[in-house]
Amino acid sequence: MDYKKYITVVEDWPKKGVKFKDITTLMDNGPAYKAAVDEIVTYAKTREIDLVVGPEARGFIVGCPVSYALEIGFAPVRKEGKLPREVIKVDYGLEYGENVLTIHKDAIKPGQRVLITDDLLATGGTIEATIKLVEELGGIVVGCAFLIELTYLNGRDKLEGYDVLTLMDY
Repeated sequence: MDYKKYITVVEDWPKKGVKFKDITTLMDNGPAYKAAVDEIVTYAKTREIDLVVGPEARGFIVGCPVSYALEIGFAPVRKEGKLPREVIKVDYGLEYGENVLTIHKDAIKPGQRVLITDDLLATGGTIEATIKLVEELGGIVVGCAFLIELTYLNGRDKLEGYDVLTLMDY
């Protein structure tokens, strides 16, 4: 399926010069959204995963329906202060500063095979930080799946050695 025809490119948002890739128009179309999720589910089956992990918030949009379809768990990665129980955390760089991601300390059992999902692979910083959290808990990252990859930002370079699926690229 040509998923790009369901993505709306918004010029100059959130700032001038940016061409924002809006996935909500893919999500608005039930058959297209289902097809995208199903394609990631098919990929996940080849990776023999035990758990899906996704960073907030759009990683939930991709990861939750994948974990539901596979009848396996989903572990959220959230910004600091958003998870109610004991967490581990990692600091990572953003384009304009720093951020902190957290995951519940008991979210992953050592040896679990993990698929990380998100809507977009851009610079790779968020996913690199998510991988660190998963591996610190003893999980094995067996794949990363995205709806979109912005190839000109070279985010895949930070994921060297990890299997990556993207459904479309810009």
